[in-house]
Amino acid sequence: MGKYDVAIVGGGIAGLIASIYAAKAGKKTIVLEQQKQLGGRAITQRKNGAYFDLGGHALYKGDAVQILQELNVELAGKEPSSDAFGIWKNQLIPLPMNFMSLLTTPLFSFRGKREIGSWLVKLRKLDTSQYNQMSVRDWIEGHLKDPMVRNFFYSLLRTASYVVAPDLQAAGPVLRQLKHSMNGVLYLDKGWGALVKELRNKAEEFGVGFMTGNRVTEIETKDRRVEAVKCADGTRVYTDHVILTTAPEIAYKLVPYADQTSLQVWKDQAIPITAACLSIALRRLPKPKNQFIYGLDQAVFLSNQSRAAHLSDNGDQVVQLIKYQGTHTNVKIDEQDLEQTLDLAQPGWREKLVARQFLPRIVVTHDFMHMKRTVNPGPHVPEIKGLYVAGDWVTHGELLVDAAAASAKRAVEHLIAYPNQEGVFVGGHRVVV
Repeated sequence: MGKYDVAIVGGGIAGLIASIYAAKAGKKTIVLEQQKQLGGRAITQRKNGAYFDLGGHALYKGDAVQILQELNVELAGKEPSSDAFGIWKNQLIPLPMNFMSLLTTPLFSFRGKREIGSWLVKLRKLDTSQYNQMSVRDWIEGHLKDPMVRNFFYSLLRTASYVVAPDLQAAGPVLRQLKHSMNGVLYLDKGWGALVKELRNKAEEFGVGFMTGNRVTEIETKDRRVEAVKCADGTRVYTDHVILTTAPEIAYKLVPYADQTSLQVWKDQAIPITAACLSIALRRLPKPKNQFIYGLDQAVFLSNQSRAAHLSDNGDQVVQLIKYQGTHTNVKIDEQDLEQTLDLAQPGWREKLVARQFLPRIVVTHDFMHMKRTVNPGPHVPEIKGLYVAGDWVTHGELLVDAAAASAKRAVEHLIAYPNQEGVFVGGHRVVV
């Protein structure tokens, strides 16, 4: 395979963005992906002319959008209307997503409406970092007075992060994500697979090489330095720098003596988040107004992404539903809950069904900012020269795809700034000096 300056393990969003930054910096770069196609959890599947992502995908105007714009990656899609309903006691009730709906919604008292209006103004200028060490529950119970307003914010923060763990989740990062959502959200034409295609094209423009359909089995090191990437078929890619964009447990397994490195801590503190996702394509919507729905007393969410994006070659409506999962889940109950949400929002939907995709338990993110986290991972593994990590779990405050994009950029910036980093052992871990 010859020698590469940078080898990136994993061809998802983080891996592709890292490859572009590395190649732009003049580094000979290769991406290794075990699947035959790139994209990871950002792939899009086409069924009966409809484009289905792996669960609900929305691109908030935050870190990822800024990075994609910096890389001149084109984003084809539109911003949907914010008009929304909430499910409360099995009824659909308009939510206060703008000034007019705030005035007219019957869900809140006059005092509740005043409180929501006040916070929607405060959030735009709020320094969310002051709440990084506070749980979501402590923030909501300590800052919001009206009980229904609290339910509303629990739902908003749950939707912004996919996390149903208010006692565990750190408030600062998810409030920052909520601020991003107030700047707008993009639904992408033909799904996130189109974004993956654009990223690959951009990477190829800068000379990035790709090896797909070949599983990486080990990161070979010598004297605590990266030496090569070994693949299942025996291929070796020789390199001085490796960026791992895998899940933390996989990164741990790929590195010899990982138990003597920070990878052990990062793996042990990681708490993956999963969701049950149902995507359907309908010839038409039985209830055209019911296109954007938050669960207030249940952990569900519905969005008709076709109201803003081209997601069907036949003009069908692609609706995505999510049930946010906790520790204990039941596949049958989760699917029933999602179908019941559809029955409420779009009665008679089964007669209009064109295509369907149910994902009972898909990983949304491999870790997030929570109260049990002891250290933020990456960008480099300090005990091994030339080894870096990126991905949604390598967050320093960002969430979801923002974390994947920001960590990829951080990894390459560190690689370029400290190409000859050396380390010493302090407290059992090597640190850069």
